[in-house]
Amino acid sequence: MSTAFDQAAFNQAIIEEFRANGGKVGDPSENTGILLLTTTGAKSKRQHTVPLGFVRDGGQVLVVASAAGAPHHPAWYHNLLANPIVQAEIGTERFDAIAVPAEGEHRDRLFEHAVREQPGYADYQARTDRVLPVVVLERADAEEVEGPAEVTDLADKMLEVHTWLRSQLRHVRAEADAHFAAVDAHQGPGTPPAPGLGLQIRQHCLALCQTLEFHHTGEDEHLFPNVRDYHPHLASALDRLSEEHTTIARIQGELVALLADIGRADPDRFRDELDRLSEELRVHLDYEEEALFPVLADVPWPPPGHAEQELQY
Repeated sequence: MSTAFDQAAFNQAIIEEFRANGGKVGDPSENTGILLLTTTGAKSKRQHTVPLGFVRDGGQVLVVASAAGAPHHPAWYHNLLANPIVQAEIGTERFDAIAVPAEGEHRDRLFEHAVREQPGYADYQARTDRVLPVVVLERADAEEVEGPAEVTDLADKMLEVHTWLRSQLRHVRAEADAHFAAVDAHQGPGTPPAPGLGLQIRQHCLALCQTLEFHHTGEDEHLFPNVRDYHPHLASALDRLSEEHTTIARIQGELVALLADIGRADPDRFRDELDRLSEELRVHLDYEEEALFPVLADVPWPPPGHAEQELQY
């Protein structure tokens, strides 16, 4: 029996015990400090769930990619670098999050805090030459976003998605401005110090682009054909929206290419691409809401007899 199989079986046993006992593993009187993290495979695109220790730092939830001091980062860490939107389970609570590895002094401070809470992390760091990543799980609903108070129809659901996309776009722009301002502020010879926002910008921007891709694919493959069947007078509006999807996808691709090395990205080019995406997306979302929401307001969400997470639109 292989070691990999043993680890997989061990993890699965913990996952089953966790979910069967309201997030408790082992002695129910103890605070186990375990969460379940579900990531999307970097290559397979399949979901993978692993049990991990976690630490709280104020309102933040932190996980350390320690792999018990192994020489390589764990698979779940590579997954979240490729697909930043993850799902976490703590106790009986389940929430979506954007996984953002900390950098520089911020990472060092968080790691010191993690060691104070769980001294075993210091032992793991001593076993390996790699710097153990500290990942902040930023709740997707943590920002104060003024979306619909209650989702009762498909227009509400789409507005909820649109509101999140707009907020993420603002978030990425603010982080990018702070990043490049820190680079510009560097004085004297030598390489400018890293502002510590590179991975943060990358993760938020990837999350934005991947959500956009999923959203638009659902519209093109499911929503728009159904609307066209029942409301043929909207054909020209749907054609325009589909064409805009192609334009936005091209800009997304160019933006993601720049993110390959945010530390060396040309500030003017990055800002230009981000501005182009922002303007195209703003016009697109505004038009979609104007053209389709009156019709979609008559469609209940989620449809009777279906769980929302099972559906794409």
